[in-house]
Amino acid sequence: MDKNKHLLSVLADGAFHSGTELAQSLGVSRSCIWQHINALTTQGVAVLAVTGKGYRLEHGVELLSAEHIYAQLTEYTRQHISLLEIFSQIDSTNRYLVDLPSNEITTGRVCLAEMQTAGKGRRGRQWVSPFGSNIYLSLSWQFNQGYASTQGLSLAVGVAVIRVLRTYGIKNVGLKWPNDIFYAGKKLGGILIEIAGEAEGPCRVVIGLGLNVLLAQHDAKPITQAWTDLTSICRDKVIKRNCLVAELLAQLIAVLTEFQHSGLAPFITEWSAYDCLKDQAVSLFIGERAWSGTVRGINANGLLLLEHDDGKVQAYASGEVSFASG
Repeated sequence: MDKNKHLLSVLADGAFHSGTELAQSLGVSRSCIWQHINALTTQGVAVLAVTGKGYRLEHGVELLSAEHIYAQLTEYTRQHISLLEIFSQIDSTNRYLVDLPSNEITTGRVCLAEMQTAGKGRRGRQWVSPFGSNIYLSLSWQFNQGYASTQGLSLAVGVAVIRVLRTYGIKNVGLKWPNDIFYAGKKLGGILIEIAGEAEGPCRVVIGLGLNVLLAQHDAKPITQAWTDLTSICRDKVIKRNCLVAELLAQLIAVLTEFQHSGLAPFITEWSAYDCLKDQAVSLFIGERAWSGTVRGINANGLLLLEHDDGKVQAYASGEVSFASG
């Protein structure tokens, strides 16, 4: 274990630890502790220093652990995970998997991070990714029938996420086409699908999921839309990130294996039950063009059905949707 990670594991309880205690734990001098604290602060980890008390994190952190995650997986889920990696810091979990050589990226390879320095959202946007607070998860999967066989995949993945959130007693959670997770009109998470390979042959897919567990106001300043996190929603329940990751992986793999055989069809009804755009007045943006209308759900291929002012309903395969009120 590197020194910074060891230091974090000691500070993870959120309590104060003196410089002497930390130095003894790491086997270094007290001046070295200050240097490690400074390095963590530079990375965006909020460490408080109080004279006479020592150091503590702004809030307790449950560090991600491959051992703890694996221990909570069923044998079926384990069999579908080829590799699980956890990084303290990375530019982007999606980018890491996308950039791997083709001989290294296998179905079921999982990448998690405590922090992302260049987290990826849709349309090139940054995904705010502070340390040790949220879920930044990417999963690779291979499809053998070309790009067409992945149509609607982000919707099926959304269903997997909702299934997990419902087990936490979260009722007012929904899906905003094509790949956002919403709660009471505020964004809770997002899905990013990236595809590489042959249009008609084998292609590999990287599925990225960002889910807000605990997002501090100062970290959220760059976010330009209403947002929320699981800690705010589940006020009386402690969200354990390792448990949450294990539950997400179980549902993602269950959904992916079914999607591989049957496509989107088994998930249409369930997705539609959580559709938070249905019958809402919206604006749809594609490039520089915009259309207004009322959403009438999705079709069998997962395309957005938009009813225009003239009553004509048209299906759209992509685009950015905003509620008409903003």
